[in-house]
Amino acid sequence: MDFLQVVWLAIVQGLTEFLPISSSAHLILVPPLLGWPDQGLAFDVAVHLGTLGAVMLYFREEIAGMTGAWFRSFRGEFGPSAKLAWGVILGTVPAGLVGLAFKDVIETHLRSPLVIAATTLIFGVLLWVADRYGKRINDEYEMGWGHFIAIGAFQALALVPGTSRSGITITAALLLGYTREAAARFSFLLSIPIISLSGLLVTKDLVEAAQPVDWLSLGLGTLLSGVAAFLCIHMFLKWLERAGMLPFVLYRLALGVFLLVYFLPRAVA
Repeated sequence: MDFLQVVWLAIVQGLTEFLPISSSAHLILVPPLLGWPDQGLAFDVAVHLGTLGAVMLYFREEIAGMTGAWFRSFRGEFGPSAKLAWGVILGTVPAGLVGLAFKDVIETHLRSPLVIAATTLIFGVLLWVADRYGKRINDEYEMGWGHFIAIGAFQALALVPGTSRSGITITAALLLGYTREAAARFSFLLSIPIISLSGLLVTKDLVEAAQPVDWLSLGLGTLLSGVAAFLCIHMFLKWLERAGMLPFVLYRLALGVFLLVYFLPRAVA
């Protein structure tokens, strides 16, 4: 990877991770569209770790409160923050199990543009339905155990590129009656364990790998994606209630149609 590719892909990751448009899809699609070699899963995880740092920094006060409440819950003090902390853990289980079971299949068979085109279109329409017809009356501290599990099950679908982890979890929360901001905030908090776990697994593989690893590119990508993600979270939450999900739905539909037009003839030929 040259310097320009590292910079652009890191910024793309940072700007798309927390928007409902699928960062993994963009990381897969940008190289072939620009004639770059595939950057590989290691770089994808590195820039995801940058976004992990961004979300933990942005929500540092909430995370500190939830962490303290979680520890106090073992002494019988069980308030809303403790319940939300346990909910984040519970909501991570489905994606963790599916990821461990189907990691190789996902990496080798589902990183294709046509898969991304299909998931981009299908889940874009579902996002519009959720935003249009969801009641949007509850906040994240009112979530019940069943809703934690349901949103976590939806998150497992995001292992398929193009689905969008933030998009599918926001969709699920909107369908269950939560406000746009609550859906987004819970989605962001739910990203912390799953990105951490995937990062640890791939880092272990990299350390044990026989081939050399470009740690400088990985480090630069992590830093740049973190800065871009922090700015993106701030702007997204400010803009969300005014604009809703329609701009992202339209973007997904346009992207999905473009991918079909561009890649389908090449796949058939």
